[in-house]
Amino acid sequence: MATSEHNLSNYDPAGVPSGAGLKFALVVSEWNHDVTDALRAGAKQTLLDHGVAPADIVEAWVPGSFELAGGAQFLLEKGGLDGVICLGSVVRGETPHFDFVCQGATQGIMNVGLKFSLPVIFGLLTDDTLQQAKDRSGGKHGNKGVDCAVAVLKMAALKGK
Repeated sequence: MATSEHNLSNYDPAGVPSGAGLKFALVVSEWNHDVTDALRAGAKQTLLDHGVAPADIVEAWVPGSFELAGGAQFLLEKGGLDGVICLGSVVRGETPHFDFVCQGATQGIMNVGLKFSLPVIFGLLTDDTLQQAKDRSGGKHGNKGVDCAVAVLKMAALKGK
């Protein structure tokens, strides 16, 4: 569904499983920091709102969105996590760099989740403009970080069944 038709922060809290006793990591890109920090804040608050203890949320920053998958893999290799949320923002420029970063990050994040058989959530904004990214990281379209936290809680519950 298009973001313009769906606020990323709207969800039914009753339909979200508790995260009590679970441990999650947030892997966040330093690039477009204002956007990614807003995504991180939204995801973290949502996890806390659903019972995840502050000590059970690991935060790791990576240089850019291309490094999200590697960061997730490094943390999962240490063990003890129930899932990872990868948060980044790539804004289209004048070169094909956008396409290469988006494709590599997408494939990498999916591969890490499959490799570890754990939820590794894709929270990469791929926008044409910086304003679109801001609109999806706490602006008029809500916060994709919230959406990702709900997804990791639901997928961790599914994994635990």
